[in-house]
Amino acid sequence: MEFQAGQGSGSWKPLRTEEMVYLSLGTNVGEREANLARALELLDTGGIEVVRRSSVYETTPRDVLNQPSFLNMVLECRTALFPMQLIAKVLRIEKAMGRDRGPSSVRRGPRLIDIDMLLFGNAVIEAPRLTVPHPRMVERRFVLEPLLELVPAIRDPRTKRPLSEFLAGVQEQGVTRLA
Repeated sequence: MEFQAGQGSGSWKPLRTEEMVYLSLGTNVGEREANLARALELLDTGGIEVVRRSSVYETTPRDVLNQPSFLNMVLECRTALFPMQLIAKVLRIEKAMGRDRGPSSVRRGPRLIDIDMLLFGNAVIEAPRLTVPHPRMVERRFVLEPLLELVPAIRDPRTKRPLSEFLAGVQEQGVTRLA
């Protein structure tokens, strides 16, 4: 964390405070458990501290149906990184693990790892490469269930509604919590 001199008696104060961030992880290619473990390992370094993690959920595919089932989980992390720094790190981790985001990849298709930023503190961010809260998280049972497992009373920073209210409106998507 960087510091700057405070006013007056030579005190120091942080330039950036830490934020609680929620990340969603998903994988359906190769050794799925190992993919999640590797992503966790890479995320828990250099400005990101994984505080808690949800259970792992197995999810039937949606949108592109002819693909293997996914393993999904949500991480609660603490970071002093700014949102664009964090998303840049997430994209580097995906790339290092072999994620292909090129023109030949199938949108919402099979993937080795997918890491989405769901929430960044109470921030509402509308940028060309980043929207927070994640714009489709309230439509996805495989995101809401593990997130609510970690923080049952969490609210959407945009609408201020409890995210648990959205879960009732999401159609069943074949989401099973694994032991």
